[in-house]
Amino acid sequence: MRPKPVYMVWQEFWITGDVDRRGVPVSNPNDPLDHDLFLLCARDTVKLLRNHPSLALWVGGNEQVPPDDINEALKVDLRLHPYFENSNEISKSSEDLSPVSKDPSQYLDGTRVYIQGSLWDGFANGKGGFSDGPYEIQNPEAFFKNDFYSYGFNPEVGSVGMLVADTIRATMPQEGWQIPLFKNLPSGYSKEVPNPIWEYHKYIPYSNPEKCVDQIELYGTPKDHQRILMIFAQLANHIQYRALLEGWTSRMWSKYTGVLIWKTQNPWTGLRGQFYDHLLDQTAGFYGCRCAAEPIHVQLNLDSYFFKVVNTTSEELSNIAIEASVWDLEGTCPYYNVFEKLSVSANKTVPIVELKYPKSKNPKPVYFLLLKLYHMSDYGILSRNFYWLHLSGGDYKLLEPYRLKKIPLKITSKVFIKGSTYEIEMHVENASKKADSRSLTYMNNFTARSGYGDTDMALVQPVSSGTSEKHEVGLFQRICRCFAKDNDGLSVTEVNGADVGVAFFLHFSVHALKTDHKEGEDTRILPVHYSDNYFSLVPGEVMPIKITFEVPPGVTPRVTLRGWNYHGGHIVH
Repeated sequence: MRPKPVYMVWQEFWITGDVDRRGVPVSNPNDPLDHDLFLLCARDTVKLLRNHPSLALWVGGNEQVPPDDINEALKVDLRLHPYFENSNEISKSSEDLSPVSKDPSQYLDGTRVYIQGSLWDGFANGKGGFSDGPYEIQNPEAFFKNDFYSYGFNPEVGSVGMLVADTIRATMPQEGWQIPLFKNLPSGYSKEVPNPIWEYHKYIPYSNPEKCVDQIELYGTPKDHQRILMIFAQLANHIQYRALLEGWTSRMWSKYTGVLIWKTQNPWTGLRGQFYDHLLDQTAGFYGCRCAAEPIHVQLNLDSYFFKVVNTTSEELSNIAIEASVWDLEGTCPYYNVFEKLSVSANKTVPIVELKYPKSKNPKPVYFLLLKLYHMSDYGILSRNFYWLHLSGGDYKLLEPYRLKKIPLKITSKVFIKGSTYEIEMHVENASKKADSRSLTYMNNFTARSGYGDTDMALVQPVSSGTSEKHEVGLFQRICRCFAKDNDGLSVTEVNGADVGVAFFLHFSVHALKTDHKEGEDTRILPVHYSDNYFSLVPGEVMPIKITFEVPPGVTPRVTLRGWNYHGGHIVH
């Protein structure tokens, strides 16, 4: 059995700076009202959770510390056993300890640190000042700048979190579908004016006048088209949260020690920082964040334009390479390079080389960048990262006419059904032309890494060498091997098109098939787990995708594909 991914829990007690003894005027100055009851509940909680392997540490409160008597009692209750006080002194002779201090039963936990508050004891400024955040839209390159955040560990940072269009339509009356007004300011920036319903639901705008250009208007003004605005917002979500984490990991251990994102979801229809909504549909920010949070990751520093490799594992990487390719809106590849024989120590971030394309002669104002980190021995992919970029001072408005391009796709899939659980395995191919003959990574044979289930996308065997004819034969054989020993059950769907280019921002969704479907009715089946979503494919590239979901009784599911070049929804299963 393969081990599951490990999640570490930051466990806080029931104190928060939002309402407890902070602010002007001070709120809830006597909270909690019953200190004995609070401590009884806290001790009971410790007993409930202390044996869980994912528990990382105890925290007295969020942006606040407990009252003095409760805080002191928790410090005593949650003191460390001597064996855990200092890992550098574990060799301390057991004879030096009294029988009482050695007895584990004398400790409520004894194995984990107690922090009195999320802004104390080494977190943020360490003194309790409100030194976390920010919680608003940023220029993506800002996350990479040295002065973005002053401290090592940020216990809260957040940003935008617009929902997908289907959730807005499913949960708000029609007057809530109205998109914000974009008000131009004398400074050249713009200000978003949302409708009252969005205001009530705590909408965080994608503009930050005087600090950040509107990240939606970079793609053009939606002109009262709600679904188009939602697509623009998902593009911005993906960029924003990937840049947030990549900015932190670019200075891993040299400046930053950690970061927590506030927040991952809303328990209601909130229109601010979130990766999935209250109906459990993910935003594109979820996939941007997950891309950046890979244990082994290749990325572009959006400030310096250096390629970097991040290795958060305990093992050195050796004999690896980066394949970098730039693609323009005409479907050509004006830049291609491979950087070989690289090595990265454990728990290190290493700059590799600067991307020179933006400084080259006649660079395109809008372009795509595909980075792949792979083993040189078998071309197994360790990390894949796809960017859409514009030149300094520019925007993405050239992507709007690119929506009219018809990029052909070929989707080969097989469905496995066990009870009410569906698992669909796909190969999605950009069929606009054959793979670049220089690239041996076009099949995206992801290397399985024990313990990281989401990254195990190795449904096909790695490509090693051979002519293009051999590649085609090998591709067919690998697809057959990947799904079954025979061809039974394979389904092939083709989306026709005559243009060559990147298949941009592809997005799957699963719906209940209804014969009496009403206009605007939400037919989604949720939740759904996608191995990847909101992804893009360069010409000739193939991506393995796995979709897993539960189907309600009596419902027939259908899988729909949308994308920048694919409007209206294409049924692929």
